Amino acid sequence: MNRINKKLQEDKKLLSIYFSAGFPNLNDTVSIIQALEKSGVDMIEIGLPFSDPLADGPTIQDSSTKALKNGMTSEILFDQLKDIRQTVNIPLIIMGYFNPMLQYGVEAFCAKCQEIGIDGLIIPDLPVDVYHQEYKATFEKYGLINVFLITPQTSEERIRYIDSISEGFIYMVSTASVTGSQSGFGPEQTAYFKRIADMQLKNPQIVGFGISNQETFNQATEYSKGAIIGSAFIKFLASNPVEHINDFTTTIRP
Repeated sequence: MNRINKKLQEDKKLLSIYFSAGFPNLNDTVSIIQALEKSGVDMIEIGLPFSDPLADGPTIQDSSTKALKNGMTSEILFDQLKDIRQTVNIPLIIMGYFNPMLQYGVEAFCAKCQEIGIDGLIIPDLPVDVYHQEYKATFEKYGLINVFLITPQTSEERIRYIDSISEGFIYMVSTASVTGSQSGFGPEQTAYFKRIADMQLKNPQIVGFGISNQETFNQATEYSKGAIIGSAFIKFLASNPVEHINDFTTTIRP
């Protein structure tokens, strides 16, 4: 069974952390992943930097730009992660845009992911229909779960279609805006979380965008399986050493 699905079966609310590979320094990737697992994080999303990150807010865009300036590429990331499964057991997901994967070659990219132990991919700009028709068989061949995003504006018909072709979890975007932390979720977002929960989809949902502290983590997971934190963690990384990562995660889920 894929590590993502094993983790989803655990009887707890999951904490997933996103960071940009190659930030703050090019060779920090492995040490950040190792420190996150030791701090009790359940899943990690490794951001593959891209020059035109449409869904990302300013904090993640800035970290992505710095990672690219540091020299991060798909090849370097794969090389950094080649031995990651000797020290890390939790699910690892690469989140990135489709263009770098096309340039690398979709099948070659998927094969490399399987080789080093990546469990899934999140590709915000890969349309679900295109994936279903052209790439689903390739992803499945290499044991990769493709995670799709839904937003408050996604129609029920579309959500049920995404649910029908998904095999892991659904990434529930909390807001229609780009990524970034906020102080709390209002009644409109809470109603959205409840509406999706009431649909009783076969795949659990994990909420992303706007989670930055214990309060927003608890709000996001009231009706979902877990939550993803990106911008708030990247801000922490920008001003704190990797050795202090546990100080961040314990403020989210003591």
